[in-house]
Amino acid sequence: MTIQQHTLSQSASLSGASLHTGEKVTLTIHPAPPGHGRKFRRKDLPDEPVIDANIDHVKTVERATTIAQGAVKVQTVEHILSALAGLGVDNVLIEMDANEPPIVDGSAQPFVALIKKAGIVEQGVPRAVYEITEPIHLETKGGSLMTIVPDSEFRISCTQVGPDGRFTQFYSTIITPEIYEKEIAPARTFVFYEDVKPLMDKGLIKGGSLENAVVVRGENVLSKEPLRFREEFARHKILDIVGDLSLFGRPIRGHVIAVKPGHGPNTDLARVIAKRFARQMALVPPSMTPKGGDVLDVNDVMKLLPHRYPFLMVDRVIDVQETKCTGVKSVTINESFFQGHFPGQPIMPGVLQLEAMAQVGSVLLLRLPGHAGKIGYFMSADEVKFRKPVVPGDTLFIEVEMTQRKKAVAKARGRCLVNGEVVSEAEMMFGLVDR
Repeated sequence: MTIQQHTLSQSASLSGASLHTGEKVTLTIHPAPPGHGRKFRRKDLPDEPVIDANIDHVKTVERATTIAQGAVKVQTVEHILSALAGLGVDNVLIEMDANEPPIVDGSAQPFVALIKKAGIVEQGVPRAVYEITEPIHLETKGGSLMTIVPDSEFRISCTQVGPDGRFTQFYSTIITPEIYEKEIAPARTFVFYEDVKPLMDKGLIKGGSLENAVVVRGENVLSKEPLRFREEFARHKILDIVGDLSLFGRPIRGHVIAVKPGHGPNTDLARVIAKRFARQMALVPPSMTPKGGDVLDVNDVMKLLPHRYPFLMVDRVIDVQETKCTGVKSVTINESFFQGHFPGQPIMPGVLQLEAMAQVGSVLLLRLPGHAGKIGYFMSADEVKFRKPVVPGDTLFIEVEMTQRKKAVAKARGRCLVNGEVVSEAEMMFGLVDR
């Protein structure tokens, strides 16, 4: 059975104190189109920058997960992302007037209530699910063990181990919207007093209190209310795992087995899954990619771009979203440029990789309403980096994300990948003119 992507029926807002500063913050969730994904917008900053909730943007993962692009960051994203992923909301814009969501009661339950208030609707576009086919296992110096194995469902089994083995708990469950709402979302965050006291002494976590966290001091549990579950700590760790793994970018079908998890191990696992997915994508011959929808074969590409042999650098477009586009170039020894670059050591010129990014960016721009029949012109490139050589036999995946657009001029961030590794990248500007 094909599962459809979901978004919200309408916008909805929630206000409360942030964990680290204690200041009031208002968070608003908005509907978003298919393929948009989950993104944060900082309303409190000039130009209201948007950050994609993606594993590539994870910066710090000590006691919370922080994502950032450049100097713009959003911290403590795991609870709102967990609620969205747990309820199956694929596409949403999360708008805030501060750099972190409200901590509310320390669980995901208030965010679940917010999402249900907004309502969830199908979007008529299939949801891409990544199925784990081989086990992945990670061990950290801190003693965390993270394993994911094949499974017909998304399942998490978690063992939470506190300092000196205190409050060791275990819980295992399938993650469905119904189970998540009832069994996982209400579980509150918890801290061990000896871990949090140094932060309190430094004036941090000003928004923390017994109203939004369970504090363990010695063998005593300090809380405004009794524990909501016997295994509340293990359930909250599962809540965090759901949120952190959602940064991979698509739902997972597999069984996560976690011992002493944390935001660092969780996001490390998401990063390894993303790399494995990229490697698998790189090994799929473009000719096997289905045609239709957001997939364009070379004839479709040539209807958009005026380029022809030997200067067409895109064989196929495998994904087009609102602001993103991914193209494929199969690099063979028959390329004309290999005759002189270089005899006996064929390497694809970096400038042609840059041209490939510009062509994919033009496809993205030309697909927008009112732009059909125009020509894309490459205007400038900044922060250009060539990291690894591209040689015959490589399959070049060209990813372009539009970061700014004004009429027929756009700025974009592009990168080329081979076997999941970035070989070149650049910031680009290009525009459209009439033919």
